[in-house]
Amino acid sequence: MEIKIPKEVRDYHENIFFGLNTRQFICSVLAVGVAVGIYFALQPYVGTEEIGWMCILGAAPFAACGFFTYHGMTAEQAVSYTHLRAHETRHDLVCRLLLEKKKNSMPSYA
Repeated sequence: MEIKIPKEVRDYHENIFFGLNTRQFICSVLAVGVAVGIYFALQPYVGTEEIGWMCILGAAPFAACGFFTYHGMTAEQAVSYTHLRAHETRHDLVCRLLLEKKKNSMPSYA
């Protein structure tokens, strides 16, 4: 017997503030903190327009980490996964492909 669960139910995340989940909220606060820090650190040395661009560029990675998902993986998991794959040898690749083939060929009894 197989029970199908709608995608909306599987992708449910509890919201805490302003419709954001905990991860998104923390990353947003970090992004704002970085932007404010850059602004006050560079204010005596650089013009306002340049500081604005620097704040955006400095805060963007933190904001993106909160909202980025790739195949259900968070930003850290995706970076770690691609980093591990980049250092994969031919032997590791063959073993991984054989394991995936074995896993896909096994009958499921669920």
